Amino acid sequence: MDAHPETPPVVVTDTLKNAIRIVAFDQRAHARGVRLNQTLSDARALVPDLDCHPANVEANRALLLTIAGWCERYTPLVALGSAPEIARDHGLFMDITGCAHLLGGETALMADLEARLRAQGLSVRLCLADTPGAAWAMARYGQTRIIAEGGHGAALLPLSLSALRLPAAMVASLDRVGLKTIGCIANLPRAPLAARFGARLLQRLDQALGREAEAISPILPVAELSTERRYAEPVTHQDEISHAIAGLAAGILEPLERRGLGLRHCRLRLFRVDGQVSHLTVQTARPLRDAKMIARLFEERIAGLHDDLDAGFGFDLIRLDVVHADPFEAAQADMMAGQAAGQGHDALVDRLGARLGLERVQRFVLADTHIPERSFGRQPVASFGARKPTMGDMALELEAFSETTTRPLILFDRPERMQTIAEVPDGPPFRFRWRGVSYEVARSEGPERIACEWWRDGRGARTRDYFRVEDRQGYRFWLFRHGLYGRETDDPSWYMHGLFA
Repeated sequence: MDAHPETPPVVVTDTLKNAIRIVAFDQRAHARGVRLNQTLSDARALVPDLDCHPANVEANRALLLTIAGWCERYTPLVALGSAPEIARDHGLFMDITGCAHLLGGETALMADLEARLRAQGLSVRLCLADTPGAAWAMARYGQTRIIAEGGHGAALLPLSLSALRLPAAMVASLDRVGLKTIGCIANLPRAPLAARFGARLLQRLDQALGREAEAISPILPVAELSTERRYAEPVTHQDEISHAIAGLAAGILEPLERRGLGLRHCRLRLFRVDGQVSHLTVQTARPLRDAKMIARLFEERIAGLHDDLDAGFGFDLIRLDVVHADPFEAAQADMMAGQAAGQGHDALVDRLGARLGLERVQRFVLADTHIPERSFGRQPVASFGARKPTMGDMALELEAFSETTTRPLILFDRPERMQTIAEVPDGPPFRFRWRGVSYEVARSEGPERIACEWWRDGRGARTRDYFRVEDRQGYRFWLFRHGLYGRETDDPSWYMHGLFA
């Protein structure tokens, strides 16, 4: 935390042990004698012009997540390093296994990381070690930046027990019996230590020394496949970005083809030189393995942004991640149209999904019910790509096809009440009045009786008798009598439910 040199020294305060204490400070405050856990009154006695700010946990975490996202330019395995026992100490873990050689080695990677973070106004302490626990300890209590492979054990022994990420109360208890460094407990009998201080002490010791593996949880899921392009001169123009996306999409096809996969969900990340990272994601309705189509989907995605893609001073790294892929089944090509079967529909769905969101591209689906207004619904088209239609779906489709000839083209979401003169007990209407207009029936057909769904509407639900009627002007209607006369009600109601073409 380094403020502008012309401003007063900056400190962050919080209430600890019933006193306002210093929990963070910049270098100028440190140079003038301000220390951690010092009370604010003592700090002001040393530096009267301190610029004090109260601690903000949410803001600190948001900043740390932003830095973590930026650090993914070095490795996809970046995790928050906060320990539950040490609530106020935060940092990041980065697993650079297999990544260091891409940036010139471990020394070059750490130098580049430190230089970029300092250029953003951040003070950092870095350490590279074999285990997360050793790196955490050496970054805070040691002086070595890079510990040689296998040398972390010897490097940890002189450090304080606080370097093991232990609660302060446990460290104080160990100190009272003369155990002050990691070396004091490294070779002691384990059973008495665990019995007196708990198993957590041994776990932290084993994790730091590499006797027990410690997994880190990356802030983002690690992509199945990834390809990236780095630039010595940052790119800012949309054409350069589009060209880069097309190149990355072409580069991801060969690994997908070798694995027999097609892209379903991919993420584009653009790393700005000032530390900001932009994320763009697209999803496809079917497994996709077409570089031009992938590039076009991202163009649609960028065009659908509410704000333009802010390039700032430019992007120096652009990465394309395959978040999810499914087995790719090649479709038979259409010899006349020159494209694969179904390609036009899928391409349309993908483009609409990239612009509007794939969940908003929906299709009608059938429901297992005879009540007309409940017999269909809507479902995202993408959900059909993950599974093939079942025999039940096909049976419903066939059943619905057979009913299309008896159902109106326009079906109201809610039936509309109307007045009718009809023959009792179950005859068709002679005359009716709907929306203020009177109609005289010339022809009618029915009834088509649809029983109620008592398991959904209750025991008092009524039966519907539907009629297809035509008035003397040739207009055709679909209406029903709600309730059987004399059996379910003595005064059945009539409703208009649809219009034929």
